[in-house]
Amino acid sequence: MYPDLSYLFHELFGTQPDNWLAVFKTFGLMLVIAILTASWLLYLELKRKAEEGIFQPEIVKEVVGAPATPGELLSNALFGFVLGWKIPYMFTHMAEMQADAARVVFSLAGNWGIGLLAAIAFAAMRWWEKEKQKLPKPKVVKRKVWPHDRIGDITIVAAITGLIGSKVFTVIEDIPAFLADPAGQFFSGAGLTMYGSLVGGFLGVVWYLRKHNIPFWHFADAIAPALMIAYGVGRIGCQLAGDGDWGIVAGPQPEWWFLPDWMWSFDYPHNVNNEGIPIEGCTWRYCHKLPQPVYPTPVWETIAALAIGGLLWAWRKRFKVAGTLFFIYLILNGIERFLIEIIRVNKRYDVLGMHPSQAQIIAVLLVLTGIVGLLWLYLGRRGEE
Repeated sequence: MYPDLSYLFHELFGTQPDNWLAVFKTFGLMLVIAILTASWLLYLELKRKAEEGIFQPEIVKEVVGAPATPGELLSNALFGFVLGWKIPYMFTHMAEMQADAARVVFSLAGNWGIGLLAAIAFAAMRWWEKEKQKLPKPKVVKRKVWPHDRIGDITIVAAITGLIGSKVFTVIEDIPAFLADPAGQFFSGAGLTMYGSLVGGFLGVVWYLRKHNIPFWHFADAIAPALMIAYGVGRIGCQLAGDGDWGIVAGPQPEWWFLPDWMWSFDYPHNVNNEGIPIEGCTWRYCHKLPQPVYPTPVWETIAALAIGGLLWAWRKRFKVAGTLFFIYLILNGIERFLIEIIRVNKRYDVLGMHPSQAQIIAVLLVLTGIVGLLWLYLGRRGEE
């Protein structure tokens, strides 16, 4: 496995693992790639819908030649403070960064002195920039802003609210640990759940769409294939890092199996959790493998998610009633996740004599929501045309 780039470079070029490249965690990098992939696909679909006349631009008024506002100065100062507060701290705690970069980044520790200086510097730069553009008499200009022009803002909103949602779901999964150390648990880099990220990001984006009068159901149809494909890309990171999202101990490989053996069962050597038994002769940071090969469920989910995403992308022009593709996405997503959870190692709950995982409970809700949504669209209000 490749818990960070130092292990990948060792495999490719023979360099020693656990060097400065260890700061770049494989799962985190794949998560960023997944977000960029979703943003690109969403941009293409929003632009297509705009060209077909489905979306209309928002007329935005801008004041040109005015001095910097308090809000602009404050936002720049805050951005500068975060950079100055965290970046020097990360460089001076490189060993901790190599061990767990996310924990350091999301912790409350930082360099307050440099943070304050950076805040002043960034606010001053913004003030000076606006002063250079200042006019004797500021004027108001209007411009058209289409939904696909807001991809950057939508991505940031989804990323922030998705991260919050992911942490909230992690807290719900282990409330005793959270009560024992609230700040440490919430601001740690550990425990990022896919469904928590999905729910949090969804709520954040809905708020943004309402704020800018972007039709929700057409947007939902546009983002459905992007979400599914991005989910598949994210699962590649789970497999490469060996982050614990694997399955139960694998059964005997069937005779009809024609794919590589590791796609049926795998022992995840050098997994990022250091789970399992020591690897003989290994002296690196990650030196464990599972005692018995397990089902590599991230691989199977990647294949399933990309297949479903490709299907949704192929169907995106077929349905006339807005919202149809989104509800189909919920159903297919829920079915895929429910089935894979049957053979995944996960915490189980006692519900009416059954023992589903949290993901399975959410998956059932997604399927039911999708079915009810389709019935509502086609038997009730018919949705937006």
